[in-house]
Amino acid sequence: MSTAVAATPAAAVTNGEEKTRHQEVGHKSLLQSDALYQYILETSVYPREPPAMKELRDITAKHPWNLMTTSADEGQFLSMLLKLIGAKNTMEIGVYTGYSLLATALALPEDGKILAMDVNRENYELGLPVIQKAGVAHKIDFREGPALPLLDQLVEDPSFHGSYDFIFVDADKDNYLNYHKRILDLVKVGGVIGYDNTLWNGSVVAPPDAPMRKYVRYYRDFVLELNKALAADERIEICQLPVGDGITLCRRVK
Repeated sequence: MSTAVAATPAAAVTNGEEKTRHQEVGHKSLLQSDALYQYILETSVYPREPPAMKELRDITAKHPWNLMTTSADEGQFLSMLLKLIGAKNTMEIGVYTGYSLLATALALPEDGKILAMDVNRENYELGLPVIQKAGVAHKIDFREGPALPLLDQLVEDPSFHGSYDFIFVDADKDNYLNYHKRILDLVKVGGVIGYDNTLWNGSVVAPPDAPMRKYVRYYRDFVLELNKALAADERIEICQLPVGDGITLCRRVK
């Protein structure tokens, strides 16, 4: 992923000159300096990246939708977070080729479990051989299809209420609030939900008439609505971090 130029919604301009974007495919860092982000990657992230994750990152770089992948620094952050909270039973909504899924599987103990959902099994199977080679495939229960029907089934069964330590959401932004309404019952009190892309290419602070790609503009209002709703939800504590494209952590307190 470090050899191709990532697509961006709009080039940053300083003193009339276009700035060169960082070359990691899927790069969505909001740091003003790409050199600083490169320093973080080369000093703290890449030297500690497990070989399996690097292999999957390189495979994903060749995929036409590579901008969807979780960044390497965010993968490292998720791994650290899962270990800090002692997570064992987790859920991931939106898998793509499985970079964040692999980060989670490697971080969980041997008896850890991940319920993983995605509408596209083909993308998941692109990374599956790497996951299998890493010896963590047994931790993953992959379900193909829309997440909402499966979440509704889980919510209907009281035995699943409060059963998840961590839930990571990186899927269709127009359903984030629909996911939140359901998974808040499924994560335990003291458990954590992570919503990815909550700064959405920086568009959350852009003027309504600012030039932006169609998909960025389409989902922008849904992300803004989510951020407002999370800030007002008294059932959770929140922390929004400028890691990757923005990740908001929600700790259930009620």
